[in-house]
Amino acid sequence: MYHPNAFGLILASLSLLNPVVGKPTLGQTPQMGWNSWNTFKSNINASVVETTVQLFEDLGLKDAGYEYILLDEGWSDYSRTGDGYLQPNLTSFPNGIKPLIDDIHAKGLKIGLYGDSGILTCGFRPGSWGYEERDAQTLAGWGVDYWKYDNCGGFQAMTEPPQMRFGVMQKALELSGREIFYSVCEWGYQFPWHWGGKVGHSYRMSGDITAKFTNETGCACKTAYCLNTGYAGCSVLSIIRKMRGISQYQTPGHWLDMDMLEIGNGDMTVYQQQTHFAFWAALKSPLIIGADLSKLSNESVAVLRNKDIIALNQDSMGQAVHYIESASNEGSWQVWAGQVKGGYVVLLLNEKSYPQDLSVSFVDLELDIKGPVKTTELWSHKSFGKVDGYKGVLQPYQTLVFRLQS
Repeated sequence: MYHPNAFGLILASLSLLNPVVGKPTLGQTPQMGWNSWNTFKSNINASVVETTVQLFEDLGLKDAGYEYILLDEGWSDYSRTGDGYLQPNLTSFPNGIKPLIDDIHAKGLKIGLYGDSGILTCGFRPGSWGYEERDAQTLAGWGVDYWKYDNCGGFQAMTEPPQMRFGVMQKALELSGREIFYSVCEWGYQFPWHWGGKVGHSYRMSGDITAKFTNETGCACKTAYCLNTGYAGCSVLSIIRKMRGISQYQTPGHWLDMDMLEIGNGDMTVYQQQTHFAFWAALKSPLIIGADLSKLSNESVAVLRNKDIIALNQDSMGQAVHYIESASNEGSWQVWAGQVKGGYVVLLLNEKSYPQDLSVSFVDLELDIKGPVKTTELWSHKSFGKVDGYKGVLQPYQTLVFRLQS
């Protein structure tokens, strides 16, 4: 099938075989920000964005490291301009996108927009198939910092593999003259941890998350390795389980994206929200808030601003924790562990809806630990001194996060 930009397709295929050489500057730690989709769907407008920008400051999120304001589906018009360019939805953004971008930049934040690798987006607005170079130039001209690129509306374009469709846009962004973070959103199809690192700065590893902690009915695939990864409906615990077999693929500059945070959405308890945030952070997923910031509880804000948990996510080593099967009990509790700069981190999760008396021995976790180590639990900030493990009661769905230092 002929692509309107056949030369771009050739460049993209070559880039997959010969990734760009040079010192990367974007995505050396997982990105942090806010995205409009989980709460507002396509009903996004300038007022919501302006309020969110102000709340970044008021709630201390900017100081905590969150920097991207991401406008998902709904920012663009249902048609291109007469000469084929993307244009904003002027009903929702009456002053256009460029002035909004300038204002966000003036406040020390960055902005991202949403597009699609098919003919149409998920909401039937113009996709970028056949317009990749033109759209990349448009983004660069507006001053966009981040491009989330989805997998809906492919039709004819879906006859091309995702490596090709997403690779064409990668090359177009590289040639745009502006550094633009590239977030690949193709729902984990065709196992992108084997190729996504040559295409995007981050790439989704699963179907969409839902604001449920334990609901398993809507997620087609219970592991990472399924041909049908599902479009939507994956719970927090489902996505954590999927990462068991692929966490080792996390690499600075190319992050597996576990999808947006549902903290502040749904009816999760504080312990469930802490578990959600701890695993996204320790597994080195992007930390993208998906809630209405104007409605966040103090407890949810405290979870999102926990500097010690954020530090795990932004650790310069960029190594994700891994599942310790020998120390875990399927369906009852989970133990994960890994290395961070200056020590180690251990997560102990009670997967039951009732309290459990759990224990973990640090010397049995496939880490280079021979005896007692200085131990701090990062949610309570409690120091245990030098110990070789932990034993105590965990509340329903609670996760304790231990920072270990020799």
